[in-house]
Amino acid sequence: MEKYNIQEAIEKRRIIPFSDGPKISFKELMTAKEDLRDAKETLARKRFKWATSQAYYAIFHASRALLYKKKYREKSHIQLVFAIKAFYVDKGLLPQGYYDNFIQALDLREMADYKSKFSKQGAQKSIQAAEEAIKLVENLLKNKKF
Repeated sequence: MEKYNIQEAIEKRRIIPFSDGPKISFKELMTAKEDLRDAKETLARKRFKWATSQAYYAIFHASRALLYKKKYREKSHIQLVFAIKAFYVDKGLLPQGYYDNFIQALDLREMADYKSKFSKQGAQKSIQAAEEAIKLVENLLKNKKF
């Protein structure tokens, strides 16, 4: 894959300025926590398709909190993934595993939502990834230096 160019994404308006982002980044993190809680409850009811989607959205909203902190917002889900990689993973602020888990959760959510292919294991994996993502994002947002 060709290296993602964040400047090009901004110029082409795939990632757009959002000056109010920092004001609501913690609210976005709270949404991520709510989605994770819901995913766990849904998994317990053996509703694996919906649990997979909810876990993905927990990662999505946690990641969005980070992008908001940078005063940007995404125009699509995949652009958010790429922007997080450029702003945080490539700069060593998040581990490569964060990006890998985000991509996998996106793939699992799309398979569940659009192809009705899902499993208990996929839901569990996405929930675990969401738990890790939220912890990492929460730590970054608390760090005044970033």
